[in-house]
Amino acid sequence: MNDTLFVFMERLIAGFRNNGKYRTAETYRSALNSFKSFRNNLDVDFIAIDSALVESYETWMRNRGLIPNTTSFYMRILRAVYNRGVDLEYTDNRRPFRHVYTGVDRTVKRALTLSAMRRIRTLDLKSYPSLDFARDIFMLSFYLRGMSFIDMAFLRKSDLRYGQIVYRRRKTGQLLTIGWTNEMQQILNKYPMNPTHYLLPILHRHKSNGRNYYRNISYNINHSLKRIGSMAGISIPLTLYVARHSWASIAHSNGIPVSIISEGMGHGSEATTRIYLADLDTALIDRANARIMKML
Repeated sequence: MNDTLFVFMERLIAGFRNNGKYRTAETYRSALNSFKSFRNNLDVDFIAIDSALVESYETWMRNRGLIPNTTSFYMRILRAVYNRGVDLEYTDNRRPFRHVYTGVDRTVKRALTLSAMRRIRTLDLKSYPSLDFARDIFMLSFYLRGMSFIDMAFLRKSDLRYGQIVYRRRKTGQLLTIGWTNEMQQILNKYPMNPTHYLLPILHRHKSNGRNYYRNISYNINHSLKRIGSMAGISIPLTLYVARHSWASIAHSNGIPVSIISEGMGHGSEATTRIYLADLDTALIDRANARIMKML
């Protein structure tokens, strides 16, 4: 009897882990969880996977605000699983992915230079407590190797031990370790100790609708960051996500290998990291070309 899609993917994930391919296992787990949510945990036979189902899944993801690069990421994994099923003769290849997007878009430039980061860090915001707080969270994200806001918000006090932050990325489940520095501690010292078990001064109480609570805080911080960006003469809209892109780009421009940046950011593959760095690579090539033109 042939495996169903969910069962087959679980076997693949177990196989990846047994072979030490932990990142691949994590990306496949993320894709499986997404498709399970779409299906309301209702498994599906390979023979039932057709264009209508795949296109419906893509629409479902887009309606939930996922960007094309993210929907394509899940589609490429699902397509790879489907092709394995075809190889095992679970189904004939009916090319169900031919009408959905499986490419990789270059992301809109969202990275700052080191000098722009310095301007943000040195702004005098003493008279603007809400802006000062937003700047602190932005800088913490940068210091924490571009840690995503949701991971920062849900860091627990117990995650900081022996001078290190040890946590799992909510997006992938990957375990990461980050050294706790004086810069991070100085920001934390500005605020009263969080009365909850959370480490950072973001979530201050447990709520049944905790996700909405977190989203409201994220919205307010991003709103403040746009004001900070204007004050610092930043030309792109400043958001929490800019800190993550900026860490990657600044690290890359200072000669840090892509493999190290990818590991530091908890990316499932270097291909994801290269999407972050595409604009920077183009800028470097343009500068090199300009130097060549001057030599003529």
